[in-house]
Amino acid sequence: MRHALAMARQAVEVPADVRARLEAARLDLLALFRVLDRMDLTPPEIPQRLMRQLFELDADYAEALWALDQAPGALDLKTMLRDTLAALEQLPELSARFRKNLPRRAHTVLAQLEVTVRQGLLPAEAYNMVPGRDPQIG
Repeated sequence: MRHALAMARQAVEVPADVRARLEAARLDLLALFRVLDRMDLTPPEIPQRLMRQLFELDADYAEALWALDQAPGALDLKTMLRDTLAALEQLPELSARFRKNLPRRAHTVLAQLEVTVRQGLLPAEAYNMVPGRDPQIG
């Protein structure tokens, strides 16, 4: 009986929107990265420290998507969920700081291209580089 009570206390409910939020965040970042790759910016014009932080968030999101596909009990779900939600909360502010630190001439072009690129992304692309997922299959 004690074991059942301990298990009940440890049960963690993953909010229904977590996967969708992670997928959207990865697709938003993918669009940003693709547009930056197309723009005529030199490395010194791109805030490298902030760019690394965006790459790290993307990696965190990919890892969280992988974790959501693992068998129940295989991972510390409570810790994963805490870290994932914290990482999702960081994106808007970090993204805004990154954009603010780009050259002024890039702001309008970035915003326009980003919308176009984002609309052209397939939902399965959120799983690029996620182990165990083949984006070609979906």
